[in-house]
Amino acid sequence: MTLPGEQLGETRIGGRTFRWGERTFVMGILNVTPDSFSGDGLLTALDPIPAAVAQAQAMVAEGADLLDVGGESTRPGHAPVDVDEELRRVVPVVAAVHAALPDVPISVDTTKPRVAEAAIAAGAALVNDIWGVSEDDGLLRVAAAHRLPIVVMHNRAEARYTDVVAEVVADLGRAIERALVAGIARERIIVDPGFGFGKTPEHNLAVLRDLDALRQLGRPILLGTSRKSTLGRVLDLPPDQRLEATLVTTALGIASGVDIVRVHDVRANVRAARMSDAIIRGGWTTPDPIGPAHPREGAHH
Repeated sequence: MTLPGEQLGETRIGGRTFRWGERTFVMGILNVTPDSFSGDGLLTALDPIPAAVAQAQAMVAEGADLLDVGGESTRPGHAPVDVDEELRRVVPVVAAVHAALPDVPISVDTTKPRVAEAAIAAGAALVNDIWGVSEDDGLLRVAAAHRLPIVVMHNRAEARYTDVVAEVVADLGRAIERALVAGIARERIIVDPGFGFGKTPEHNLAVLRDLDALRQLGRPILLGTSRKSTLGRVLDLPPDQRLEATLVTTALGIASGVDIVRVHDVRANVRAARMSDAIIRGGWTTPDPIGPAHPREGAHH
């Protein structure tokens, strides 16, 4: 059996090399917004920059491998943010987090090339494009110019599909080709099926059910299900009560070949990922404890 991540090689993101297949990596979410669907928008804080740095440090202490900074909510019905406002939100946070955690790769979650350029100048090392399957190659050109990796995410303006899984794979395949044409090396491309974007809850569940179909694309897979509305629809729960559902998608996603999970609740998802990796990928060794120190459980490690 081919294990998840095998034969994908490695990708340099910031100062770190991510060797795909060794383990699952965890991306912590920093929402520099007042209207995050999950209620964790940092602009509700009195001083959002120290709040962002503190949250970033806590996430890294809990095991986050990289951090994703976004300044515009993508929830349904969100208020659009113009370029200048997004720059004001994102750039100071990227700069402050990079200064506090210089060894931790930072991703910028944006649709705007100007924001990506400014965030990269402030220390971002990865571009996260939620419209990675669109014809607009602005963000591709920015990533290519800076020789940085990019996440191309699936999205549609309308949730209309004949075969959602096949169409997601095909759309992402075309996105990879556009990225290559723009000058991005194949090893710098990461794909995301776009859970919760341009899809009904039924579509989202179908994509999760057949997530391993994305492995034919030959690139690392990022999955972002954390606290999303489909989980709430299934369980009839608000965002702050969707942790268990998120952990299920993390574990099942890893079993299907996911390489990165993008999450709000880092510690719990790191633990779920390590347990899943021990089962799926093998090669288990005792890691450093996640969270407060505790005695070892037995000596048979």
